[in-house]
Amino acid sequence: MFSQKLKNIIRLPFATIAYGTALMLLVMVWKPHFSILSLSALLRIIMTAEVLCAGSIMSIYIGCVHQYNALNSQPDVLKSLYSALQPSSDLEELSRYHDGGRLSDQQMALLQYQRENIHYLSEEILRLQECLSKYERSDDGSTPQVDLAHLLAARDQELRALSAEMNQVQSELRLARNLIAERDSEFQRIRTTNNQYIEENERLRAILAEWSARAAKLERALEAEKFSSLELQKKISKLRNQTSESIESHEINI
Repeated sequence: MFSQKLKNIIRLPFATIAYGTALMLLVMVWKPHFSILSLSALLRIIMTAEVLCAGSIMSIYIGCVHQYNALNSQPDVLKSLYSALQPSSDLEELSRYHDGGRLSDQQMALLQYQRENIHYLSEEILRLQECLSKYERSDDGSTPQVDLAHLLAARDQELRALSAEMNQVQSELRLARNLIAERDSEFQRIRTTNNQYIEENERLRAILAEWSARAAKLERALEAEKFSSLELQKKISKLRNQTSESIESHEINI
């Protein structure tokens, strides 16, 4: 598996640092005398070699990870979910959920697979218990009893592991559902607030339209008032002219 390979590679830089440090301590304690190199130069050479080895190993690690990511394959940790008693076809069908989809759909599919696997393991445990009881009643079944007991213990341990994993998936599913419910409630709250804003906007538009209509009426009334004022001024000027003419004619007659 790729993860096991990386475990072996990731230990090498730490081992290199440890061995290099131990070698430097040994050189400092032993203090060898060389005619060509001094003690400080020897320590520098050891440190340089240590850093180069650690850097090379880390480069190999990064290259392996990059090469594995370039393959665009499924994580090999899914192989640990395969049962020794059941083929991996059911779990391989779940790989289509890995490409995309909702979190709850993926968890429901994995939960369904684990339930089926647990049911299958329960039936297998019952069958093995029956076989074990048959061998225990027999006289010459000492070796098969040990084998069946070991196999039964292994299946029981696998069943417990799957039960624990199913409980974890159920808790994650409940958490995802709660998160979806919170998002839905928040969406409903935002939609309600938006509807309130829309109603307030419509009310303000109605008020604005009413004030616009009132302003138009006032403008028309003002125009009519101006027109009547002009007419009145014309009449007043006409009356003044007539009055002045009558006064002048009266004075002429006198």
